[in-house]
Amino acid sequence: MRYIPNSPEERDEMLAVVGLNSADELFRSIPSGVQLNRALKITEPLAESEVIAAMEAMAAKNTAATKTSFLGAGVYSHFSPTIVDHLIQRSEFFTSYTPYQPEISQGTLQYIFEFQTLVCQLTGMEVANASMYDGSTAMAEAYLMAQRVTRRNKIVVATSVHPEYREVARTYTQHGEAEIVSIPFDEQTGRVADLSALDDKTAALVVQSPNFLGCVEDLTALADAAHAVGALFVVVVTEAISFGLLKSPGACGADIVVGEGQSWGVPMGFGGPHVGLFATQEKFVRQMPGRLCGVAYDKNGNRGFVLTLSTREQHIRREKATSNICTNQGLIALAATIYMETMGKKGLQEVAMQNAQKAAYAAKQIAGIDGFEITFSSPKFNEFVVRGPVSAIEILENVRTHNNIIGGLALSKYYTGRDNDFLVCVTETNTREQIDALVTALSGL
Repeated sequence: MRYIPNSPEERDEMLAVVGLNSADELFRSIPSGVQLNRALKITEPLAESEVIAAMEAMAAKNTAATKTSFLGAGVYSHFSPTIVDHLIQRSEFFTSYTPYQPEISQGTLQYIFEFQTLVCQLTGMEVANASMYDGSTAMAEAYLMAQRVTRRNKIVVATSVHPEYREVARTYTQHGEAEIVSIPFDEQTGRVADLSALDDKTAALVVQSPNFLGCVEDLTALADAAHAVGALFVVVVTEAISFGLLKSPGACGADIVVGEGQSWGVPMGFGGPHVGLFATQEKFVRQMPGRLCGVAYDKNGNRGFVLTLSTREQHIRREKATSNICTNQGLIALAATIYMETMGKKGLQEVAMQNAQKAAYAAKQIAGIDGFEITFSSPKFNEFVVRGPVSAIEILENVRTHNNIIGGLALSKYYTGRDNDFLVCVTETNTREQIDALVTALSGL
């Protein structure tokens, strides 16, 4: 009765109208063999204190949260100032409706506008949308946008782009006209090398930098190669802290920049929710998915924030709509905005520098262990691939079991022939003592 407000008498009346005797008959089309045919195994009602105790007991089983971790691969451990959690709870940002009614949504619209501005500044692009679901779906939308802009269907994507991003994008576009062609990375440098797949049918060249292997790509050279055949150049960034140190994709010639903003003050959350980034050049804005917030003035000159672009089916003709993702990750985008504005330019640079320096220290120490090597020669940010003397799965399990350390990610999960390789990530949250403990653990194998 709490969740279904109809009384038993009203339900009986509705069933009579449709000619049924019981609610069970509504499900008679479902084969009996796949029906549950028993009560759900749930507890009796609990007191609030009992619920809290039960939830804490379940949470305690997540032992990964208590271990020293060197996992990255698209979700990163970064320190978030306490001000972020405090400010996202303020009522100014919890306006009573979504941004379609600007007169009662000024708090929401203002932080969206600021989020867009900050994303543009960091990516080096001219316009950014209000955010997307996550980095992988943002990349899939870049595929579709490139097709609309170029009127071509071939998408050339590097295998050094996050494998799960590529899988999401393939699933997302599989019933469309996209022809997805994968290109390899160089075994020595870890960078994209073979661009022979580019031709006059290519809509976009898609690369990640720093890529899934931790290597920083030569974006300018790749942009030139894409533009030489009339294709758009799409840059994917999964580690948003890298914007604080590396040259922006826009300055390197990118046409579309997509990525994941989780690193900006958003907890890892065992995989989500996170926030997708999407930025492009102003000349392509009409083909950009999602919504765009702007500034307007009334007849008295008072400033206000409004939605200036929302290319969704509810607002325009279906055939003109750019995407089915027409909302944004409001709360997570707000957290990211507060983080960026709290840290400022120098703060982001400092965090990025600590990531790069600590990762360089860890890589140097691990490379000095007998039987271990750093596989790729190109510059790194905060991740790098280690090749061990035996199976990476065996190495990481040993380190986890005996040293209580999550040492990285075995690459055999994503790439064949890389059984001994694992990806290590070092952020500002990892202390020198933790890095040395990892080195000691690997040395003892």
